[in-house]
Amino acid sequence: MNKIAQIFQTLDYGPAPEGPDQANAWLDSHGRKFGHFIDGKWTKPGKTFASDNPANGDKLADITEGTAEDVNAAVKAARAAFKPWSALSGYERGKYLYAIARAIQKHSRLFAVLETMDNGKPIRESRDVDIPLVARHFYHHTGWAQHLSREFPDAVPYGVCGQIIPWNFPLLMLAWKIAPALAAGNTVILKPAEFTSLTALLFAEICERIGLPKGVVNIVTGQGETGQAIVSHEGIDKIAFTGSTEVGKAIRAATAGTGKGLSLELGGKSPYIVFEDADIDSAIEGLVDAIWFNQGQVCCAGSRLLVQESIETRFIAKLKTRMASLRVGDPLDKSIDIGALVAPVQVERIRDLMKRGVAEGAVVYEADGPVPAKGCFLKPALVTNVSPANTLVAEEIFGPVLVAMSFRTPEEAVALANNTKYGLAATIWSENINLALDIAPKIKAGVVWINGTNNFDAAVGFGGYKESGFGREGGREGMSAYLKPAWEKELKAAPAAKPAPAKAENPLDSGHLDQTAKMYIGGKQSRPDSAYNRAVLDPKGQTIGEVGEGNRKDIRNAVEAARAALSWSTTAAHTRAQVLYFLAENLDYRRDEFAARIKAQTGEDGANEVALSVERLFAFAGWADKYDGAVHNPPLRAVAAAMVEPLGVMGIVAPPSRPLLGSIALIAPALAMGNTVVLVPSAQSPLSITDLYQVIETSDVPNGVINIVTGDSVTLARTLAEHDGVDAMWFAGSAEASAIVEKASITNLKQTWTSRGLYYDLADRRFEGDYFLSKATQVKNVWIPYGA
Repeated sequence: MNKIAQIFQTLDYGPAPEGPDQANAWLDSHGRKFGHFIDGKWTKPGKTFASDNPANGDKLADITEGTAEDVNAAVKAARAAFKPWSALSGYERGKYLYAIARAIQKHSRLFAVLETMDNGKPIRESRDVDIPLVARHFYHHTGWAQHLSREFPDAVPYGVCGQIIPWNFPLLMLAWKIAPALAAGNTVILKPAEFTSLTALLFAEICERIGLPKGVVNIVTGQGETGQAIVSHEGIDKIAFTGSTEVGKAIRAATAGTGKGLSLELGGKSPYIVFEDADIDSAIEGLVDAIWFNQGQVCCAGSRLLVQESIETRFIAKLKTRMASLRVGDPLDKSIDIGALVAPVQVERIRDLMKRGVAEGAVVYEADGPVPAKGCFLKPALVTNVSPANTLVAEEIFGPVLVAMSFRTPEEAVALANNTKYGLAATIWSENINLALDIAPKIKAGVVWINGTNNFDAAVGFGGYKESGFGREGGREGMSAYLKPAWEKELKAAPAAKPAPAKAENPLDSGHLDQTAKMYIGGKQSRPDSAYNRAVLDPKGQTIGEVGEGNRKDIRNAVEAARAALSWSTTAAHTRAQVLYFLAENLDYRRDEFAARIKAQTGEDGANEVALSVERLFAFAGWADKYDGAVHNPPLRAVAAAMVEPLGVMGIVAPPSRPLLGSIALIAPALAMGNTVVLVPSAQSPLSITDLYQVIETSDVPNGVINIVTGDSVTLARTLAEHDGVDAMWFAGSAEASAIVEKASITNLKQTWTSRGLYYDLADRRFEGDYFLSKATQVKNVWIPYGA
């Protein structure tokens, strides 16, 4: 039988190797030894470490270990370059981005081969997915650069950005970060992952060849210590990190109180939900892409299969058949499906997790088939017989391992999907578009794909909820992540709080018994758990009332009530607007009473503050049904619906000044967007807000939507920030207390806004729009395919 006939008999793929000659020639031209790229020049190599080919263990090059001095030099260069770079017109900056995009396209084969050699992913993925998307990001942000002043008229760049990227998509992650940063007018210091620095260094040479101004892009290689030097450097204005949740939490703690901008794109344990009416064959092909793309080393990998019980047996059988045809081998072979993992340490980590999962009762299936004896290879694995508590279900594996569970009803599917600390992505497979679009908003994830998976585009934001981080990359949201309001540069320190007037220490010297205001939790007035009260004094030091001294248990009760009221987020925006209008109307009816209360506490005329508070409620009532998303048209047969969603339960600590407006200006945007609130009013002047719950009770506000806990602002703020049931935290107070709040937020990586001791004049009309609305929301992009 001739060879062609044999091929038709077996239908086996023959080898189709991609030649490494160009990549080797580029490495040889640098002597296979690299320094850093700082201020438009290559430094001499210092202490080095090896960058190996994970497919065969061969050393590709020696990479310099970045030191604190190297980071200092890069920051100095970036700082010097910032002023002239940001002063260029958007058109001029865009021309450089365009030149980068064209150069990447011109040398796409070199980039793809070098990426595969350094990372281990199949050449088909590098060639057909990664590199085209890299060019797409630079093209897309070429346009943003030119139109920035029109679309973000009051925004300015941060300045010098420190960017740290992972090893799973070395060049693509670079593009996601550098393209928007440069378009916005920032300069950057980027540290690639120690395992995969080579394409970042090739990119640096591209920057050099196209004449990018010196210091605009600086590439500093190294390991964890180099990243720490970047994060802690006082000369860096923003940190952008993609990597593990563990490291992301450490970065959040390290940057607490510094005022640096921060965006984190972290881990995931994404559900892949298959309903009984799905096209099973298509769903299985999508699943192969979801979990075995890049050997499962993808933060948004569909690593948790949730399949409806009625089709579970058939689906798993078909999946095992498909697994048997997956080819594991040399990633430079174009007929290979699964390449090498990035390093031996990653292989061992996955094996250890698998052992733990099996010890807990998991059953592992691996198809028969050859695996190269040399290199970092693992077979694709399917894990069954697991509960949600199993290590393999709960922990991010970051490898070619799929865990499978079943569900009976759509409600159970949603509960299982959301039963994770992560919230990066999800996939829904169903032929019933009504069902799919009903489920998508219920999934707590930043990206949801319907009847598809791993769709990415520069025009569509990408990023997570919960412990998958905050901030977005791509789209308008990703562009705004590298900009800040111009007026923030002019903020002054908040005036020092006036010392409390001297008062008697005897707790019995507290005035009339009927002047003790209770807390407001779950729609009911509540006495403090501590059974202690705190006196409220007028400017002369006379007691004018008492409020409860809130403690940890009061916060716990308030958070539970707020979580029980989260159906507020699904209430129609028109209805939320009406409730806010009612609040404003009922507050206005009692304006004289509230003005008098403000005067009693502060000695100042309160009429204007009441009027401003009513106006602010009206403003955000008006925004409730207008601050919404968009529909993106990526270059494939799909639309991506950007849905603006609330954060969830928000802890809000009001400033000491402006007893009424200080709270209203913060809770109004939160409520308008569908969040529920635990409010800590001004510690010095809380009576305006304890009076407010009488207005709340007559304004159709559902129980638990607004909860009020009085007491010491810093103590209660720390408790709120540490609470895992709180999804976001706003704090107006001192720089020291702001740092405490930001650091405490790492428990569940809640989003924070703090005033850092600066004076935010909440009476200013700039605060009745996008500034707080954007901080009270997050964007979910739902990808919806179309066409026959």
